[in-house]
Amino acid sequence: MIRPILIHPDPRLKKVCDPVAEITTELRRLAEDMLETMYDAPGIGLAAPQVGVTKRLVVMDCIKDGPPEPVILFNPEVIWSSEDLSTYEEGCLSIPDQYADVKRPAEVQVRWIDQDGQPQERQFAGLWATCVQHEIDHLDGKLFIDYLGPLKRQMITRKMEKLKRERAREG
Repeated sequence: MIRPILIHPDPRLKKVCDPVAEITTELRRLAEDMLETMYDAPGIGLAAPQVGVTKRLVVMDCIKDGPPEPVILFNPEVIWSSEDLSTYEEGCLSIPDQYADVKRPAEVQVRWIDQDGQPQERQFAGLWATCVQHEIDHLDGKLFIDYLGPLKRQMITRKMEKLKRERAREG
């Protein structure tokens, strides 16, 4: 089921999410819904708070051409970051049509629990590393625009407020 994606500014996007205590059928269904929502958007990552659920859950798939490689991460945490940084032009499904360069560690080691309740660990590089860090930020109430200067951040926020007003009128 495709779920509505919250648009910034929304107080739910600024909340620190609760850890997932156990992987339930409802949470597995949420993860599947999030993947469907992400692919439909289309995007490469989606965090639970973006669909209004304040749980530490992220889905992502950075494969653009070729068979999908969805990854579902419950309680993801970065346990190592490279000193090397890389800059990517980031966007966000909660901040549509707005992009900005963000500098982050080029590689990260991430630990999480998969949908079967099994601990996983993987080193991500390139776009995958940027994506997983961007999505984990969502779980901590942080958006990519929080890395920007105050003027650029305010400008984007005003555009999103206008977009929400227009959608409310149409809806």
